[in-house]
Amino acid sequence: MSAEDSGVTDSVIDMIVPPRAKDLGGFQVRRLLPFAKRRMVGPWIFFDHMGPVDFAPGAGSNVRPHPHINLATVTYLFEGAILHRDSVGSVATIVPGDINLMVAGRGIVHSEREVPETLDQPRRMHGLQLWLALPEADEEIDPVFFHYDGAELPKTEIASVPVRVMMGQAFGVTSPVKTYSPTLYAEAALTAGQTLELPEGVDEMAVYVAAGAVSVDGVPVDEFHMAILKRGTTATLTATVDARIAIIGGEGMTERHIYWNFISSRPERIEQAKADWKAGRFPKVPGDDIEFIPLPE
Repeated sequence: MSAEDSGVTDSVIDMIVPPRAKDLGGFQVRRLLPFAKRRMVGPWIFFDHMGPVDFAPGAGSNVRPHPHINLATVTYLFEGAILHRDSVGSVATIVPGDINLMVAGRGIVHSEREVPETLDQPRRMHGLQLWLALPEADEEIDPVFFHYDGAELPKTEIASVPVRVMMGQAFGVTSPVKTYSPTLYAEAALTAGQTLELPEGVDEMAVYVAAGAVSVDGVPVDEFHMAILKRGTTATLTATVDARIAIIGGEGMTERHIYWNFISSRPERIEQAKADWKAGRFPKVPGDDIEFIPLPE
């Protein structure tokens, strides 16, 4: 949906991306990126909104080991907990407010499981999972995992609007989370009628409405939709009802190719990764190496 489709011309909005339901086995997510008409916003190439979903005791989400190359995954929870394990030996439980940054580089395998201590309790899962493409010069770096406690992520208030910057620099604060190219990831909570000036100087930028509804320079953006701004522009965001938003962006990148969990600037690299996973040449996840997700045919 373009800004013109919304009935507003001369808008700073390039397009509004609707959510698409995807079944991840046991629960559904809303997928915003990649989109047919817009695959990336800055380095961000994948954007899933998980839940909220309620699990009965004994049930839950258990994502078996699977591989990635040439990208980094960023996991951020609103509710719930996830036990992360990967092939570089990392074991970390992420809870709301934390950031898990997993840099795949030349190749990594990981699983995302329920926390065993809470399996016998009813639980709610709710959060965002994003992938960002690594710059071409960093695509084949050694894989590494970073966990950042929520207390490390800077918070501020802009005109009484609470804002948290998870990655990059904006609103006068800088996140400690490692980046590989100019990258922005922030969130804000607005009450009805509040406004927020979006950051300036961001090459490509988008706003996702995780809850509520907003207008961006007068263009309405509904819940679970993403408004992608025209390159190099900024805007004023107004909450039409109480709203929670995520802001993503950064420096634009060259084309990336996507197949399953593999992203690369080189299609032949993806073919190699497919063959390596099928042949069992990726490293194993210590403590979680009995099962895995097979390569989709």
